[in-house]
Amino acid sequence: MARPPELLEDVLDGIDALLVFSPSGAYYDRVKDVEGADVVVVATENAVGAETFVELPLAFEDVKERIRFGIEGALSEGVVEDGDALGCAAPLFGDDVDMVARTKVDESRHSGIYDLFANSRAEPGVIRDVFEVAIELGNKGQKGEPVGALFVVGDAGKVMNKSRPLSYNPFEKSHVHVGDPIVNVMLKEFSRLDGAFVISDSGKIVSAYRYLEPGAEGTDIPKGLGARHMAAGAITRDTTAVAIVLSESDGLVRAFKGGELVLELDPEEY
Repeated sequence: MARPPELLEDVLDGIDALLVFSPSGAYYDRVKDVEGADVVVVATENAVGAETFVELPLAFEDVKERIRFGIEGALSEGVVEDGDALGCAAPLFGDDVDMVARTKVDESRHSGIYDLFANSRAEPGVIRDVFEVAIELGNKGQKGEPVGALFVVGDAGKVMNKSRPLSYNPFEKSHVHVGDPIVNVMLKEFSRLDGAFVISDSGKIVSAYRYLEPGAEGTDIPKGLGARHMAAGAITRDTTAVAIVLSESDGLVRAFKGGELVLELDPEEY
């Protein structure tokens, strides 16, 4: 059986880049000049003054998610390329880097989620919270039945101007925000009814039951997707909002930005 030093050599042998997640200054000084590979710091801020840096839009607690986002961010920023072999050094059990893993960049797994979080008008944490509501709805439905929902996040003033109410707005005089467990229960309950939720950049629930009115001309969405997805594409084409849609028919969660479908995921995989 290989000894630990030999296993570590196997992990790092022939890599094109070493991604170091949230290193201390001392750790970065030890690895920044490693031979044969580019050293890339991945963190919420470049606290160590790294020459090559990829920003994480959120401080992911789950190390697998942190690495997945970091790799996609490095690919989006052109720091790594499809097929590159990577070493990933990250904190697992504490604040210090204590884990090293090896993986390969696969362009086919480039989902678009990094760009959605890192380069949208709304705060990344707000987008994450809305995704969590949509994913939970997709997994559990409403009282055991499949449900569809549309959340428009960011640029709320312009979204309101391009929509009209379908019913009384239960959030009109409230100051509640997505991410609060009680508010999330309310969102799930109101999802049974028609119309979109409008959520501000900072996560305030501006309205429910909104009928989106931008024209669909010029909006290109995949065949088979219905009116809810068309409205999501159109409103993000005409505003700087992003839209997150839970499909009642196939149960998938899709995100739209700039009038285009940028992400599609299965709630059962999360």
